[in-house]
Amino acid sequence: MKASELQTVSIDLADRSYHIAIRGSLFDNPLSYAELPKAGAALIVTNTTVGPLYAQPLQKALAPQYAQVYTVVLPDGEAFKTWESLNLIFDALLLNACDRKTTLFALGGGVVGDMTGFAAASYMRGVPFVQVPTTLLAQVDSSVGGKTAINHPLGKNMIGAFYQPLKVVCDLDTLKTLPQRELSAGLAEVIKYGPIADMDFLAWLEANLDAILAREPAALGHIVKRSCEIKSWVVGQDEREAGLRAILNFGHTFGHAIEAGLGFGVWLHGEAVGCGMVMAAQLSARLELVDAFFVHRLTTLIAKAGLPTKAPILSADDNAGRYLDLMRVDKKAEGGEIKFVLIDKPGSAIVRSAPDAVVRQVIDVCCNK
Repeated sequence: MKASELQTVSIDLADRSYHIAIRGSLFDNPLSYAELPKAGAALIVTNTTVGPLYAQPLQKALAPQYAQVYTVVLPDGEAFKTWESLNLIFDALLLNACDRKTTLFALGGGVVGDMTGFAAASYMRGVPFVQVPTTLLAQVDSSVGGKTAINHPLGKNMIGAFYQPLKVVCDLDTLKTLPQRELSAGLAEVIKYGPIADMDFLAWLEANLDAILAREPAALGHIVKRSCEIKSWVVGQDEREAGLRAILNFGHTFGHAIEAGLGFGVWLHGEAVGCGMVMAAQLSARLELVDAFFVHRLTTLIAKAGLPTKAPILSADDNAGRYLDLMRVDKKAEGGEIKFVLIDKPGSAIVRSAPDAVVRQVIDVCCNK
């Protein structure tokens, strides 16, 4: 796609349908929000990193639509995806006497988006919100599809709601200020779409990774659009993760265990997912679903993207046991049985269980010694 061309991807969910807008110079353009319902107030939810960069321009862009535009600034990081941070949003809404027509704007990465969406779903039993993602990970994954949540010390994203935004505004220019580590973390959520749905896209990523890492606008635009298209296709068929949507969690069962086991924020979410995809691919191979070449190909791409491919030790006594305990506290687990997203053939994923003994072997192979 041309970097200057506005691209849109539709999420088709009947009366909850909406559009994702993708291009540079979008978030601070009043036209990006002109079709939204007018209201007396808007609340921008951002964090201490993104707020100083983008909150004021967004306030100015929203001024034609809203009589009052308030801002709440949350602490930055996965470690703050908590009830305490969520209550800061509610405090701002209540202190400013915001009503049920107040629109929330999530300006930031996945943590801000998840918490803002959860707050919007809960305040007065539901107020409108808009996603304005400023990280690659949020633009290609967490801002799309209506999953909202906070973390619990015992599990990631275990408390939340399905709640769709009115619109998603993906401004590619915000990726220019993204730290390189965050860019790589976002690439994990991009790479996952290849093994689960589109091996041609995986091949494109292999051929164009240097351009992506150099932040060439056309390359960034393509990966955001294609990722959103695939996620839109999945969410349109299974909004509430009753079946197909679970394939989007490829790498996440292992990844969430890494995040919870190390402590939220030690590894970025995308780093844990990248490593988790390597572990899930290894498990797929041990169950004779894919061959060693596929595992090598995926692992090589993940490493070149700047992501870890060796998992951390979570316990000196029984490391594999610690992983298994953490993975049993997973949204896909049923009756204590862990469900993994596995690749049954390149470009296709399934959700199934695996013997603990085989999972232990994978953990032992994948963990640093």
